[in-house]
Amino acid sequence: MPHGQASRRIGPFALTRTLAWLRLCAIAGQSVAVLVCALWMQLSIPVLPLLTGIAALAVFAVFAAWRLGQPWPVREWETIGHVAVDTLVLGYLLYFTGGASNPFVTLLLVPIALAAAALSLPAVLAVAVLTGIAYLTLIHSYLPLPMPMHGSGFPLHVLGMGVNFVIMALLLGFFINRLARALRMQQLEVQRVRERALRDEGILAIATQAAGAAHELNTPLATMRMLLPELRREHASDPGLADDLVLLEEQVERCRGILREMVAFGQTQLSQEAEQMPLQAFVQGCLERFQLLRPEADLTLELSESTARLVLRVPPGLRHALINLLNNAADASASCGSAEVELKIHSDAGWLELAICDHGPGFGAGGEPVALGRSGKQGGLGLGLALAEATAERLNGQLTSGNTAHGAQVRLRLPLAVIGAG
Repeated sequence: MPHGQASRRIGPFALTRTLAWLRLCAIAGQSVAVLVCALWMQLSIPVLPLLTGIAALAVFAVFAAWRLGQPWPVREWETIGHVAVDTLVLGYLLYFTGGASNPFVTLLLVPIALAAAALSLPAVLAVAVLTGIAYLTLIHSYLPLPMPMHGSGFPLHVLGMGVNFVIMALLLGFFINRLARALRMQQLEVQRVRERALRDEGILAIATQAAGAAHELNTPLATMRMLLPELRREHASDPGLADDLVLLEEQVERCRGILREMVAFGQTQLSQEAEQMPLQAFVQGCLERFQLLRPEADLTLELSESTARLVLRVPPGLRHALINLLNNAADASASCGSAEVELKIHSDAGWLELAICDHGPGFGAGGEPVALGRSGKQGGLGLGLALAEATAERLNGQLTSGNTAHGAQVRLRLPLAVIGAG
C-alpha cells in the first residue's frame, strides 16, 4: 500500500476529516443551544457575540471542507491548526457563558482524545497544551452565566451536565470507533502488502533461477542439435532408431523454441510494451498454444460476438496467466477422469471476466488458491495460480476462485480501463 494512501486512512487526514464532521455537529448544536437559552429559557445571554462566533466557525468549516478535497497531504501541524481554531471558538463561546463553570467546558477534552488515537506523541502534547491554556484562561476570565428568572441555577447546571455527558459519550464512542476501525483496516492492508511482497520475492527468485537454467540449457541443446543429424545418417539403415532420432530432434527444436519464447517474453516484460489486438485474436492464440500443450483436453469456449470485437492492449504476462489457468483446469479434470475444460468470457460494467471451469475435485473448504510453492496436484510446483494472481493485481484486477456443481471455477476479472485499447 502506498504511504500516501496509508496516511489518508489513519493519521492527520483521518483526524482532520473527523474534526470536519464534529465541527458541523458543533455548529448545529451550538446554534440550537443559543436559541433555546435566549428564546425559550429567556436567559440574558449575549446572543449577537455568540452567533458571531458560531458564524466564524461555519466559515472555517467551509474552508476545511475545501481543504480536504485538495490532493496535497494533510500534515500534523495543519491538523493541530484545525484543533486550535476549534478550541479558540469553543473558548470564545464559553467565555460569554460562564467560562469554566459551564458544564460544557469538558468538551475541551474531545480534541485530546481524538488526537491521542491518530497523531504522534508531540502532536498530542501540543493539543493538550492548547486546550489546557484555554481551560486555565476560562477559570479566571469569563462572563458569569445569567441565572433563570425564576428559581436557582443549580437544576439548570445539573441538566447541562447531563446533556454534556450524553454528547461526550456519543462523540467519543462514535468517532474513536471510526478511527480505531480505520487503524484496523490499515493493519490488514499492511499485512496484505507484506504477503504480496513475500510472494513477489518468491516469484522473482524463481524467475532468476529459470533465467539461469535457460542460459545453461542452451549449450547442451545446441550440442544435441548438432549431433542428432549425424546419428541419423549413421543409423539410416535402422528405420526404428531413425524414427526415434527424428522425434528426438523435433523435441530438441521444441525446447529451443521454448527458450526463445522465454527470452522474448523477458524482453517484452522489460520494455513494458502492451501488444494491441482484438480479443478474438488474443484468445485464439492462447487456445492454440494450450492445445499444443494439452492435445487431449476437450476445451469449450463461450465468447459472444460483441465481446470478441473488443480491442485490447495485451500486457506482458496475461497470455501466460490464462494458459496457466487452463493448464491447471486440465490437470484438475484429468484427476477425475475427465478431459473437459470450459472458458467463458464476457464483459460488463467496464470489466472483462475470464472464467475457467473444470470437472475436477474442486477447491478445499476455503476455496482459496494455493500459496506460492505449494500445489494440490502431484508433481505440481504451485506457481500457476500464484503467477496469475500476481498478473491480476498488477493490472488492478481480481482473481477469485470457487466451486461449481461439476468442479472448480477460477475467475480472472480485469478492468477495461487498463487493458482496453479505446
